[in-house]
Amino acid sequence: MSRYFCHDHPDVLTVETRVLDARPGAVVLEQSPFHPGGGGQLPDRGRLAWSSGESRVTGFEIAEDGRVWHLLAEPVEAAGVAQLSVDPAFRALQTELHTNTHVLNALVFQVFRGALITGAQLNDDGTARTDFDLPDVDNDRLRALEPQLNDVIRQDLPLRVSWVAADALGSEPGLIRCRSVAPPPASDGSVRVVEIVGLDRQACGGTHLASTGRSRAVRILKIDNKGRHNRRVKIGLID
Repeated sequence: MSRYFCHDHPDVLTVETRVLDARPGAVVLEQSPFHPGGGGQLPDRGRLAWSSGESRVTGFEIAEDGRVWHLLAEPVEAAGVAQLSVDPAFRALQTELHTNTHVLNALVFQVFRGALITGAQLNDDGTARTDFDLPDVDNDRLRALEPQLNDVIRQDLPLRVSWVAADALGSEPGLIRCRSVAPPPASDGSVRVVEIVGLDRQACGGTHLASTGRSRAVRILKIDNKGRHNRRVKIGLID
């Protein structure tokens, strides 16, 4: 994973910066508060404004050299100094959902003896799903995790972030939770680790709440069998 500006400055949603490169409908910037998505998290939404125009940011393209191209709604070419603004409501929703998928993952990992993730997707409607490698598991046992999920929220556990050397990931069991994909290291060879204090530690490049108590309560909406091994757990935030 790349070390994004939002990793170090999660509360900064507006940045004035310089355009480094541009083509019609896309731009590379010196700094950006946007999270480009990944690991199931949807990319940030927002706007780019410069001296002669303004456009919605509609997506991101990460080049082989690591540069992040911001894709624009119109085929314009930005230049000079620009202002980037992240949609705060959408960032907050994705952050809340992502934190709760971590809590769910932590409980599944503990209760089902190291079960790994096989896929995940956060949505824009207050729901998310996580797929787990759980052959022969009774779905009622997964549904029974809902009270524990909400108990972790009520405990208001703080979240902390650290960076560890990529070659040290194997020294602590459980840091890598995806069955088939390990997070790529940043340019300095480190990998970002997110800790829910007293509950869980795992490598992740997404955005998260400062503590679990900042989330709304959660409901387990549905559990699907996806083949012999996978169980898909869908959760939703309760308004």
